[in-house]
Amino acid sequence: MGLLDALAGQVLGSLSQAGDERHDSLIEAIGGMLGDSRGGGGFGALVQAFEKQGLGDVVASWISTGRNLPISAEQLQSVLGNDQLASIARSSGFSPQEASGHLSELLPQVIDRLTPNGQAPAGGSLASILGMLDGMKR
Repeated sequence: MGLLDALAGQVLGSLSQAGDERHDSLIEAIGGMLGDSRGGGGFGALVQAFEKQGLGDVVASWISTGRNLPISAEQLQSVLGNDQLASIARSSGFSPQEASGHLSELLPQVIDRLTPNGQAPAGGSLASILGMLDGMKR
């Protein structure tokens, strides 16, 4: 429960100006990006998307136990693509620029906590983290 409280506190603090529905939509978007292994997505596909855009060192820093490298909203947009970002923005009520800005702050924190031992989560661990993210919704 301490991990959930810490993650929720950081996420809620960074979105203190966002409304409840927008917060929930961003949490759902992160969960969708990390958990959609049936549709060819999921954690591994997200890591591959970062690597494909030349940002493998950035996502690797979030997975490792060391310091997390930052990512700009523009870099995140290049990884997610305009269509996915527009979809997240529409569902959350943010502009695409606002959505990518908030996600560039949230995603490193979530992935860092998904990988506390510096390794990608196993299926069971990912399911529990996705449940934890769902519990963060207001």
